[in-house]
Amino acid sequence: MLALLEISAGMALLLGGGEALVRGAVAIARRLGVSPLLIGLTLVGYGTSTPELVACLEAAFAGVPDVALGNVVGSNIANVLLILAAAVLIAPARIEPKAFRRDAIALSVSALVALALAATGVVGRLAGLVLVALLVFYTVQTYRAETAHPDEWGAILAAEGELKDGRRPLDFRLAILLALGGIVATVVGAGLLIDGAVTLARGFGVSELVIGLTLVAVGTSLPELATALVAAWRGQTELAYGNVVGSNIYNVLGILGVTALVSPLPVPPTLVTFDLPVMLAATAALILFALTGWRIGRREGAALLAGYALYLGVLFRGAG
Repeated sequence: MLALLEISAGMALLLGGGEALVRGAVAIARRLGVSPLLIGLTLVGYGTSTPELVACLEAAFAGVPDVALGNVVGSNIANVLLILAAAVLIAPARIEPKAFRRDAIALSVSALVALALAATGVVGRLAGLVLVALLVFYTVQTYRAETAHPDEWGAILAAEGELKDGRRPLDFRLAILLALGGIVATVVGAGLLIDGAVTLARGFGVSELVIGLTLVAVGTSLPELATALVAAWRGQTELAYGNVVGSNIYNVLGILGVTALVSPLPVPPTLVTFDLPVMLAATAALILFALTGWRIGRREGAALLAGYALYLGVLFRGAG
């Protein structure tokens, strides 16, 4: 019961803290004159992945690297098969072709690099440095491309900043308090979630990897889920798509990279033989569905959701 309370409190703090951090950071950036494009590309796209980053670092420091790895891979699977699926079931997503071609390459490369690194048996500090460098390169190239040749995708990125900033600009001091409070809430929430999840896993005889792939992954993906559902209800499902793609790229290149820099991560064999291939399959399905008419509709969303149910069934059957 205590573990469940810790998990529930941790998820609530992660959701609230992640939202407060992003909104406060966006408001500060606006006051400092940062362009809406850069805000959407970095603070919003990457900011909603803060809970995953903090949870992975917490897991690494706590000596449960399987939870950290499971969180990264499980979040990427849930982002496509659960979160994007839920969003397009509400409203189909329209895809901007030019940006998709660039992001599909980055998404595919990040997934393949994750599999290649995992196959070596450990994601070490050098690998972490390479991943972070790739993230910086991708971000800079995307910003340069959209600045040099503004198009619809740049407007979508800017709209992400508008979605988080709200209609009424925040007072600067309030924005700082929100950002700082968000950091504190995510750190505390991540600690509670990891402690509760590890206790639950050991109590029920489920592996820490499975808990990381499911409970921790979905819990830390709550900000992406909230953003996707809000965008879908407003008829802006392309924001949900952009957020999922950006988050999946950042999860591998940024979160896995930073965590490996802090603490090398030994890789369980089942992650290489089953979970990472599922992540690659989900990535391939996302790209394939987007290419069919530059649109992801409700039928595709239902197929993605069915895929997630199948994945969970196989995962827990194997764990049982």
